[in-house]
Formats: sequence, structure tokens, C-alpha cells
Amino acid sequence: MNNVYLAAPFFDDAQKERIEQVKAALMANPTINADGIFLPQEHQFEDEPFGSRAWQQYVYASDMRQVHRADLVVALLDFDMTSDTNEPDSGTMFEIGAAVAEKTPVLVVQFDADKQLNLMIAQGLTAYFDASKTGLQELATYNCDDLKSKPANRPVF
Repeated sequence: MNNVYLAAPFFDDAQKERIEQVKAALMANPTINADGIFLPQEHQFEDEPFGSRAWQQYVYASDMRQVHRADLVVALLDFDMTSDTNEPDSGTMFEIGAAVAEKTPVLVVQFDADKQLNLMIAQGLTAYFDASKTGLQELATYNCDDLKSKPANRPVF
């Protein structure tokens, strides 16, 4: 059973809803440890004031520790669905980069697949799931024990 770091922006209700949809697909996947899905928004170190230096240090260390402990990183690319471009969340991109540097497989989920995909993300990912079509169902059945390459096959920038 694989443990997952679920990287995604979680600043508004729409982003949180997309996270819940992806989490549900992961929990349905028999190769994922349902109790081993780490969501950063659930670990925000509330003992310190939000944004304080101590808070920042704790959250950064906790998130990086979990990225390194994960068997795979699942990353949601959609940050602002109302924008014409698909400028991703910088924190999510950092977490993808950290995973790739550690040779941890990265599964990318994109809800707005009409938007281009960054070349570095397209080349660094292990598997791509288009949530606007059948991607969430595919994620729920994807064999994370085997991790066959599933490229994005999309325009990149």
C-alpha cells in the first residue's frame, strides 16, 4: 500500500472541493493506503500565529518531511480556474520539484485540461490524469504498485 502526499492549493472552497474529489479517488484505489494520504492543509501548526517565522519553519519542515516519506506525490495543477492561463500554485510546483529530485513518482491531476501544461511538469511526471474527462476514475484504478508511464500528451509551454 502506497502513502501519498497530496499537493494542491487550498485557499478557496473550489480548490478544497477539487482536493476532496481527488482524495476520494485515491481512497478508492486499492494500491493506496487510505490512512496514508497526507494533506498539508490539515497540518498547519496552529500553536503559532499564521505567517510567523516559527509557523513558516514548522510548516515547511513538516511538508518537506512528508514529501520525502511519501511513496508518491499526487499534485493538482489547477489554481485559478477562472483565468485564461494555467498559472499553477507555486507551492505545489515546489513540492513536485522536490519529489522529482528525490525520484519519487509524481501523478498529476488537471481539471482544466484545455490549458497548456508546463514543459518541466510534463517531462517530470510519472502519470497524467485529465479530471475533466475520465481522469478521476482512472486515478481510482491506476496501479500505483506498478506505476506505468502515462504521459500528458498535451500542448506544453
